[in-house]
Amino acid sequence: MKVKYNIDILSASPLRVNKRRVPRAMADSAKMKKPDVKLVLLGDMNVGKTSLLHRYMERKFKETVSTVGGAFFLKQWGPYNISIWDTAGREQFHGLGSMYCRGASAIILTYDVTSWQSLVELEERFLSLTDTASEDCIFAIVGNKADLTDPKALEAGPEEAGLEEAEPSERPPSTAVPSARKQVQREDAMTLYGRVLRYKLQDEQSSQPAERMCFETSAKTGYNVDLLFETIFDMVLPSILKKRSENDTRTVDLEECRDAKRSRAGCCS
Repeated sequence: MKVKYNIDILSASPLRVNKRRVPRAMADSAKMKKPDVKLVLLGDMNVGKTSLLHRYMERKFKETVSTVGGAFFLKQWGPYNISIWDTAGREQFHGLGSMYCRGASAIILTYDVTSWQSLVELEERFLSLTDTASEDCIFAIVGNKADLTDPKALEAGPEEAGLEEAEPSERPPSTAVPSARKQVQREDAMTLYGRVLRYKLQDEQSSQPAERMCFETSAKTGYNVDLLFETIFDMVLPSILKKRSENDTRTVDLEECRDAKRSRAGCCS
């Protein structure tokens, strides 16, 4: 059975690539800045990967449908360009995951805090897809939908929610209460993080500690979303600098080569 899928390419001004309009898509893509590093979100369907991206990039929450194939945002982080890839969690698109992970500098393994099975799926279905990532790839374990279980996640600050800052006295007290039972504790995610490092043969002593790499977020309220992405961006900076340094050493100055050639020719004349 053949499966058709589209790849959506999104930036600060979202650009949708339609497979039926290839010439225009190629022309528009050529105008986009080349990413310095790649970040990939993996996880089962309905855990909120796409919503997390929309919350961070567009500062708002969107009820989204399941991603078909994959999509990415291009994020300007200071002088650097970071591509953030969203991947489909549905079983029929599972094989595409390793392609999206190829060369990734950071991978966010995403689960739903109200679904134990979504955490299990990370190890059983998605971890092997990261075999194509960079050797020094950074991993984060992220439990989304924290607003359903944690009162703190229901009270995201104005900056996280994309609103103007308000005086503390002007903020109405929150009366909302969690509406679902939490099935995955943060300690469970930290345990999985240790197993991920062992699977990737990364030294646990020299790797980032689990306390720093396990997050609980809410795409709906914005809780910890900025913290998640910006913590990872800061961590991948060494990868960017290393990559640029390697590219600089491989650069050949054609003018210097011509001058050297003329000098040699002059010596022999």
